[in-house]
Amino acid sequence: MLRCLLVLLSAFVLAAPALAAKAPPYTYLRVGNVADVAPATTPGVVLMGGGTDVDQAFQWLCGLGGNGDFLVIRATGTDAYNPYVRDLCPNTNSVATLIIPSATAANLPAVAAIIAQAEVVWIAGGDQSNYINFWKNTPVQSTLNARIAQGVPVGGTSAGLNVLTQFVYTAQASQGVTSSQAVADPFNRYMSFDRDFASVPALQGVIGDPHFAARDRMGRDIAFLCRVAAYGWSAAPRGIAVDEMTALLVANGGYASVVGSGKVYFLQAPGLPQVCAAKQPLTYRNIGVARIAAGDGFDLSNWMPAGGTTYMVSVEAGVLASSQAGGSPY
Repeated sequence: MLRCLLVLLSAFVLAAPALAAKAPPYTYLRVGNVADVAPATTPGVVLMGGGTDVDQAFQWLCGLGGNGDFLVIRATGTDAYNPYVRDLCPNTNSVATLIIPSATAANLPAVAAIIAQAEVVWIAGGDQSNYINFWKNTPVQSTLNARIAQGVPVGGTSAGLNVLTQFVYTAQASQGVTSSQAVADPFNRYMSFDRDFASVPALQGVIGDPHFAARDRMGRDIAFLCRVAAYGWSAAPRGIAVDEMTALLVANGGYASVVGSGKVYFLQAPGLPQVCAAKQPLTYRNIGVARIAAGDGFDLSNWMPAGGTTYMVSVEAGVLASSQAGGSPY
């Protein structure tokens, strides 16, 4: 009897590593109906500025997605969005979270197949360098862009916002760049960029940034425009920056509106920067700003606000200034 037990125990120990190795390198957690559905969808984009999520933005996406399958993708974290979105959108077929923590996971056909069945794709916050390092040039990226081209609505908050615009601040360094660092030297080691992760038509030619006023990011966003110009990506760069607890809803056709408690800022450079060089303070004059809030709108196709406030900001030898009374850049 003892010998039999030892044989069984040895077999279990030898088999355990093999069983563990069968676990996939991604996590997929789903609530709602198991069966897939394929309702008609309407294109649309949500850019959310981080902090507390904005309920109306998720409800808007669920409607555009035909109450089909709502998929959250992220590189780290939990499935906390599942009950939250399910509560906001009880008629959705399902809400699921797909955690893709490596390039190995991002290259699996099973991961791409999950994304291919989603009627809404939401990119969670976190660290956008993970999204670029793990997902770019993999089936995650190509399948996401195929779904966008097929008219599936998408959205993202914080780091998820960053990767939805054509030009991306990738935050590859150990910390995010501050405005003071960026205007003092727009080529400092915290400034890293990429482009064309997501192919969202309304966001071409744009670089995005969340947590805007709360983290005092106007200076760094003007430095972002400098870098976009320096790469030759645009001769008159544009940016969209979103406050926390705020979301920009971009409808099909490019007309955008705001939900939430904060503001959204649209930056337009008049041309190339005056001084944009390594180890030199930035000079970039006369950046046009349109600031809108709930009740206002913005036509992205013509880069024209409907309501809100317009003013100018400049950086002169590393010093930020504004045309607003009192000099606030916000």
